[in-house]
Amino acid sequence: MTDTPNSWTIAAARDALRKREITAVDLTMACLTAMDAGDGLNAFVHKTPEIALEQARAADARLAAGDAPAMCGIPLGIKDLFCTKGVPSQAASNILKGFKPEYESTVTTKLFDAGAVMLGKLNMDEFAMGSSNETSCYGNVVNPWRRGNDETPLTPGGSSGGSAAAVAADLCLAATGTDTGGSIRQPAAFTGITGIKPTYGRVSRWGIVAFASSLDQAGPMTKSVRDAAIFLQAMAGHDPKDSTSADIPVPDFEAALTGDIRGKKIGIPREYRMDGMPAEIETLWADGVAMMKDAGAEIVDISLPHTKYALPAYYVIAPAEASSNLARYDGVRYGHRAKLAQGDGITEMYEKTRAEGFGPEVQRRVMVGTYVLSAGFYDAYYNRARKVRALIKRDFELAFDAGVDAILTPATPSSAFGLGEMANADPVEMYLNDVFTVTVNLAGLPGIAVPVGLDKKGLPMGLQLIGRPWDEAGLLNHAYVLERAAGFVAKPGKWW
Repeated sequence: MTDTPNSWTIAAARDALRKREITAVDLTMACLTAMDAGDGLNAFVHKTPEIALEQARAADARLAAGDAPAMCGIPLGIKDLFCTKGVPSQAASNILKGFKPEYESTVTTKLFDAGAVMLGKLNMDEFAMGSSNETSCYGNVVNPWRRGNDETPLTPGGSSGGSAAAVAADLCLAATGTDTGGSIRQPAAFTGITGIKPTYGRVSRWGIVAFASSLDQAGPMTKSVRDAAIFLQAMAGHDPKDSTSADIPVPDFEAALTGDIRGKKIGIPREYRMDGMPAEIETLWADGVAMMKDAGAEIVDISLPHTKYALPAYYVIAPAEASSNLARYDGVRYGHRAKLAQGDGITEMYEKTRAEGFGPEVQRRVMVGTYVLSAGFYDAYYNRARKVRALIKRDFELAFDAGVDAILTPATPSSAFGLGEMANADPVEMYLNDVFTVTVNLAGLPGIAVPVGLDKKGLPMGLQLIGRPWDEAGLLNHAYVLERAAGFVAKPGKWW
């Protein structure tokens, strides 16, 4: 792929904009052209070129005045889960068809205040429920990567599949994502990009359509670790409108990228060596361990004994919170309302609206969640899952208390699979895609996926680093070392 402005990193574009080597308008135009040429990927679902050019002109004025934050003039894609004023914000669901918020999410407000440019809204799994971007009302997103010369369309991962595909295919410089059980890190690994889920409470959730409120966290999806640091800086910070937002200072994440991790302890959890793990994932993990060791880190074996209970606990807690959050979509105030027959009452309106508006995966999770919260099963399922969650959090606390600085694990149990290949499988098989990532959400920790290599089919594979609470700065530095050691520069061949 030629080195066109849309293929630049945030850091490279920032420097070029400040040196006046390119204008924000020209950079935005390059991305708008790439976005239109990338329609075959189905990543962008609501394009906003007029807003983008207006924001780019404003960014150029700020750059000319010398008052330009790092994100000023940077063209981004925004996941359809973020409410954007006057722009469709559907969470990829038919039940929110036609919904245009009268307000702006805190994250997009911060980004626009920093001078960032919105190219449009990105596809995703419906209400962020999915690991393959196959539950969207807009249709499937296609991964820009292919298995050699095989033309089988592959999943970009989910739920932030549109964000991952758009960044990997250079349709935008970076994108927002959200992560409830791995929805930033898994698609980042499947598409050869970087994705960080910050500590729960580091980034405001206000104005982001809720899935599971105690697990959801927004974060950046970027082409490099440095870009993730720059982007996260603009997104993070306390927000009084979000009661779970932490009122703690945001450090300079980019300044933390020293590349020096000598003497740091990297934990390798023995419980992540799963039965049936592909040999390529095992080799990738071993390579990552060797890279960190060569950089001067001390490798220590650790135990996270409650890991095996993480997936079952997650798939009780997340649907339970989803069933509560999604109760607001009833056809009364906004979004889709079913056509009613004569004599239908409010109960029929609820039933028909939800049956038409929610897709099968959302319906499944709402039903599971309602079941585990019901009077006879609350203690047997939900309360027990909450206790397991506390034990999982405690496992991590003990590891960090013992001096571990970061934990290195695989990001996914495989590389990207074909769209439709899991269609007839047991839903639990799809849920296993989150096996390495859900523990991080249950414990509220920061985690980052970094591309490290290609498998024998030529598809990207990533490793995950898990950090101490609120230590995104240290986590990013560890990721920076891993990124430099791996030297991953592969890009998908352009077929779209």
